[in-house]
Amino acid sequence: MATRLTRRQVLAWRMRRQLLDPVGALAVAEVVERLCGVQAQVASSAELAVRVRRKSSQPGEVDRALAEGRLVKTWAMRGTLHLLTPERGGAFLSLIAAGRPWHRPSWQRYFGATPAVMDRLRDAVLDELAGGPLTREEMARRVVRRRGLAHVGEQLGSSWGTLLKPLAWQGALVVGPSRGNRVTFMRPDRASAHWRPPPEPDEAAPLAIAAYLGAYGPATIERFGAWLAGGWFGKRQLSSWVEQMKAELAEVEVEGQARYALAADVDEMAATGASSAVRLLPGFDQYVLGPGTADDEVTPAVRRSAVSRQAGWIAPVVVAGGVVSGTWQLDGEVVRVAWFEEAGKPPSGRLSAEVKRLAGIVGRELRLEVG
Repeated sequence: MATRLTRRQVLAWRMRRQLLDPVGALAVAEVVERLCGVQAQVASSAELAVRVRRKSSQPGEVDRALAEGRLVKTWAMRGTLHLLTPERGGAFLSLIAAGRPWHRPSWQRYFGATPAVMDRLRDAVLDELAGGPLTREEMARRVVRRRGLAHVGEQLGSSWGTLLKPLAWQGALVVGPSRGNRVTFMRPDRASAHWRPPPEPDEAAPLAIAAYLGAYGPATIERFGAWLAGGWFGKRQLSSWVEQMKAELAEVEVEGQARYALAADVDEMAATGASSAVRLLPGFDQYVLGPGTADDEVTPAVRRSAVSRQAGWIAPVVVAGGVVSGTWQLDGEVVRVAWFEEAGKPPSGRLSAEVKRLAGIVGRELRLEVG
């Protein structure tokens, strides 16, 4: 019989696993590994996502971890920039690449890049980056001189990086150190001595699914697929990956809904009580993005538009008891919290304590205003 869990237990267990209740003491790279990566479209949000999960932290620690090769930055889940650990990130990249969107006719028509062209492009980029980091423009100028690649110059120069993403998923490039206000790219094995190339998908699937369930479980396999790559994978593919690791999984029931958890975690989940912690989380935080904004257990359906805004912007959120209960913004010295009415009376004491903790992270006095 499947173990029965409440939503409160699940959310409290995730808060613990994601170093939010209690706040953890793991190193920067260990935080990123625990979260299966940290979205880094906005660098300041990525650093804050790490720092709010550490009892003691310093400004610039993410950049130092990148410079030392303890982290890499590259296009990963859902085609967005992420911080990953060089040891474990390849498993996620392998599965994303397994979807092979560049093989689809619509891709080929729009970008004028067949699978054969993409193979040549990958080999050319690996060759050109062997000499060290290159800016987007430098790389484009060199690559278009190659036979059969002259027509991809405009797309390579695009800030969207659409043609570069498949190369990132195949482990051919990562983001390098900035050169002024220009981004550079590097070979992953030059960016980190700890880099492990993406394994074959059948080897990667158990690693990636176990890591995801260890942070965001219990979950359906469809939720994992949506987090990884949106709608690229059909149910048959996802189910085949689950089948590979059935011995490690357990089916649980969360208030009538069947989900998967790691078998080793079920007893701990069942013993977990509700969380009363209040946390201020930055925009694009993994606590929200891991299950996705469509998960109304974390983000109430009536508030989805307040959290997931236009142009893919994910607002900073207030999490109380594991549920998104408001949004917030930093306005000078004021933390302005927009508390959701349906969440009940704002917990003023816990909010004030969290603002004080945030003040220690940003290094200046802050005061709270709740509206």
